[in-house]
This record gives sequence, C-alpha cells and structure tokens, in this order.
Amino acid sequence: MADDEHSLIPKDSFVFKLPKKSPLVLRMVVLMFVMVCAVYICSICLKQIGVVPSAGFLNVEVFEKPCPEPNIEPWDIPYVHYPKPKTYNREECSCNPVRYFAILSMQRSGSGWFETLLNNHTNISSNGEIFSVKDRRANVSTIFETLDKVYNLDWLSSASKNECTSAVGLKWMLNQGLMKHHEEIVEYFKTRGVSAIFLFRRNLLRRMISVLANSYDKDAKLLNGTHKSHVHSPKEAEILARYKPLINTTLLIADLKQVQEMTTKALSYFNTTRHIFLYYEDVVKNRTRLDDVQEFLKVPKLNLKSRQVKIHHGPLSQHVQNWEEVQKTLKGTGFENFILEDYRK
Repeated sequence: MADDEHSLIPKDSFVFKLPKKSPLVLRMVVLMFVMVCAVYICSICLKQIGVVPSAGFLNVEVFEKPCPEPNIEPWDIPYVHYPKPKTYNREECSCNPVRYFAILSMQRSGSGWFETLLNNHTNISSNGEIFSVKDRRANVSTIFETLDKVYNLDWLSSASKNECTSAVGLKWMLNQGLMKHHEEIVEYFKTRGVSAIFLFRRNLLRRMISVLANSYDKDAKLLNGTHKSHVHSPKEAEILARYKPLINTTLLIADLKQVQEMTTKALSYFNTTRHIFLYYEDVVKNRTRLDDVQEFLKVPKLNLKSRQVKIHHGPLSQHVQNWEEVQKTLKGTGFENFILEDYRK
C-alpha cells in the first residue's frame, strides 16, 4: 500500500529542467555585476587620491600640505607671508614665514650704510635702490609690478639670500615716485602687509654737505677717475673729504625747510602703516637701535656689521669753505642747533 501511495505522485514532479543555455546567461549576469561594482569602487578610490581620468590620460593632482599656523598675535598675521617664487623652489623653507619691508629715506641720509647692516643678517635681503631706474616708477602699475617681484622673492640681486629668507625689502627714496603716488602705495602696503622703516638725518646741514660733495665727485671722480658714493677704506674716505663745498647761504634756510617739510609729509602720509622711525645719528651712536629694527622685522638678533667707511668726520667747520657765513645765516633760527651740536663720530 505504501508503495501505491507514493506512486500517486509522479517521480519527476520536483525536477526542474533549465534550458541548456541558462548557466551561461547567469554567469554573464554575475560577471557584469562584478564589473560594475569594480568600476564604481575604483572611481571612488581615484577621487580620494586625487587621480581623475580625462580624455584617456590621468591627471595627477598634488595636494600641498598647508603650513602650520604661526604662533603670533592676531594683529601680526597680515604681516606674515609664504611667497612662492616663480624662478626657484623654496623647498624645505616653503613654510618659513617672510616679512616685507621698505626703507623709506632720502639721498645721503645713511640709508646705504644702514642697508649693508641689514644685509649682513643671514635672513634679511634688502635689494637696494630699485626705483632709481625711472622706468620702474613710470606709473603706479610699473611700481606695483616691481614690488610684487621683490616681495615674491623673484628679484635677483647681490643682496638675494637663500630660499630661507625671513625678511625681504628694498631702499626707496622719497623723490622716486613715493610721494607722488603715496595714496596708492600706502594702500598697497596695508593690503600686502608691508612694514615701513623710516630713516632720516637729524642734522640736515650735514646731509646737505654730503649731497654737495657727492654731486661734485660725480664729475670730478676723485678716486682714480671713478665716482663712488660709498667707500670701504679710510684712505678713500680721506680723499673724498678733502673737497669742501661752498654753500649758497641765500638759499640755505629755504632748502633746509624744504627737506624738513618733505620728511614731515612722508611721516603723515605713511602714518597708518606699520612702521618704525630712525635717525641715522642715533643708529651710529647707539647700536641697540639695530636690535629694535631686528625685533621689528621679527628676525633673530645678530651683531650686524658694515664694511662701509664714513667720509665726513669731525666738526662741520672742517668740511665747508664758507663756514663763518653759514654760522651767521643760521644763528638765531630754528636750524641753529645744526651748527652747535657735538658730533662724536
């Protein structure tokens, strides 16, 4: 009976016969699914590592590691920069912060000597009187182009340091477009975080003597037929100091006032910039003022030296032909102190 009961159900009722081609179709479906998943996973991975397929090529994007935030006061942040020169790679120094500065001065005010002191520092590059070339100061655009090149560390000069420069700047005379375009330049300084170093002479009469003597030597060329604005030996300084200019006392007071007014205007124009004010005489007599400058530029304090030798030593009476006439002209005026002061060096 048991056999008869089971016989009521056909033997092949639970056997499903698939078409002969079905295994191949299934395999194709599985293969396509795997390929789609693989492409998707690969695309996600490529995006994360910065490799983007484009037009049959792989463009590898290099992500630069951001420089760490400097440990400085918030107000000081605008004056810290990380320039990327076009002419070379700063390499391991790319995250060394750089500060921008400009020495604002007048001819024969000790700026050349002062700049050699700054360039004696391992981490400071001051690139000289760049705007003495008229084409560079032809208009505001050429001025800004020149400044951009200097502050991007792309200006090559004898003062250019290695890629680890910490402070970069230039020497800029007031009559070299600085006063003419002062509004635009002040805005540039504030926008780009440029600090100003004012350097002037307290004794404007001494400056005048230096200007006249230097002007004379441009034609006379007292040093073996060569004109030198600055010298590096006592002998050369002695030769140049032999010339004693004749000062026009009729225009003397007016000329001194003009220089004084220009200095005052420059200070008022650039008063809103970050700046430090120096007198040449103070730097000569008190070298701690150089420490103040290094602190201002946030560089390590070093004992700075210069090879330049001063030309006009001693009392002014030794360097002017008509000294008695000059004394008489200035006596009782606001400039009398120029003939009375004791100059130590």
